[in-house]
Parts: sequence; structure tokens; C-alpha cells
Amino acid sequence: MLTALKEEVCEQNRELPRNRLVAGSGDKVSGRDPDSGLVVIKPSGVKFSRLAPGRTVVVDLDGNVIDAKMKPSVGTGIHLCLYRPRPDVGGVCHAHSPYAWSFAAPGERIPAVLTPITHFLGRDVPCSRYAPQGEVDTGEAILEAADGGMVALVKAHGVFTMGISATEATSVAMYIEEAAMTTHLAMLRGPVEELGQEEIDRCHAWFRQDYGQMGHKKVSA
Repeated sequence: MLTALKEEVCEQNRELPRNRLVAGSGDKVSGRDPDSGLVVIKPSGVKFSRLAPGRTVVVDLDGNVIDAKMKPSVGTGIHLCLYRPRPDVGGVCHAHSPYAWSFAAPGERIPAVLTPITHFLGRDVPCSRYAPQGEVDTGEAILEAADGGMVALVKAHGVFTMGISATEATSVAMYIEEAAMTTHLAMLRGPVEELGQEEIDRCHAWFRQDYGQMGHKKVSA
């Protein structure tokens, strides 16, 4: 069941170590099927190199296992907490990517000093309050900090990104890590100036309208 979604979730999980967003097997990507509402997620403790579509786990939004050969990720409950109140979310990525994590460790946001953040988010990257390791409280902390957006750091925990698909959620995590790295390095050189809200809004609107192939128009030579 959900063959295409299982393949997508498997491939996006593999993108995490490829892009140095993860060490070991603790992070994960999940995806939600828009028709059934079922969620596909990585199994617990399985190394990314050994992950295959047939090893992914299918659960419903209440956490009931629907199709599995293995135990689901221990973070499944957090993912489900994000999906339930957000019908616009079709994918979730959680990573302990080093530079984003360096902001989350002291509970600091990533300021909107770079256009990639404004393009994808239209704002800074907020950081939540500290939430004890678990499901409901962590999920609520993410939703509170994201405030309808698609990204939040969790203090002392890591970064959670959301998207319309597992692929988009993973892509956002990659851009956030790159922006966090560059921002961190820039801050070592001195103060950095955050973009004004008017420019943030302009960048976000431009990206949403013009990026990608939707509405493509021929450009004259």
C-alpha cells in the first residue's frame, strides 16, 4: 500500500546523511497521503543505508500501525501532532543538523539576514520554548513557535520543517541548514543586519510567484 509515498519517504530520509544533516539513525522524514490521511515514516533505529520502501511504517493519525514489518520511529507521535491540526502539511522532517542545532541549543532564532530564508519562510526561523522529550508537549511547542509557518527550532532539540510533501519538507531543512551555517559564520565576523519586513515580504512573494516551472514564460534572447 502507498507504494509511491513509501518510495518518496525512503528517498528523502536518505537525503539527510547525503547532505550532512544527520549522524547515526535518529532523525527522520515522514509523508502523509492526501487521500487516506495515512502517514509513512522511518522505522526506529534503522540506519539510513539499510532503509528501503518495504521497511517504512504506515500509521494513522492516532498512531495505530496500519502496515509495518518493524517498529515505527520513537518520534512518530511528534510528527502526528504536527499533521493533525495542519491539513496543509504533507511532509515533516526532523534533523539535528549541526548549524541549525547550534542556534537551537541556546534557544535562539535564526534571523532573516539571508534571502533563502525569506524566500521559503517569509520570516526568520523561530525557536520554541524547551519541551521535555516526548510527543504532545514537543508537538505543541513546535506549533506554537511556527505560528502557522513551516519551520521551528526546538530549544536544545533540533529543527523541524514542514512542507506540502516529504520532498519539500526535506528541501526546506537543507536550505535552513545552509542559511544557519552562513549566518553563524557571518556573526563571527561581527554584527549582521536583519532584512526589513517590507523586503522580507517582497522576497517571499517573488519566490512564491516566480520560482520553478509553474507559470513559465519564454524569455527573449
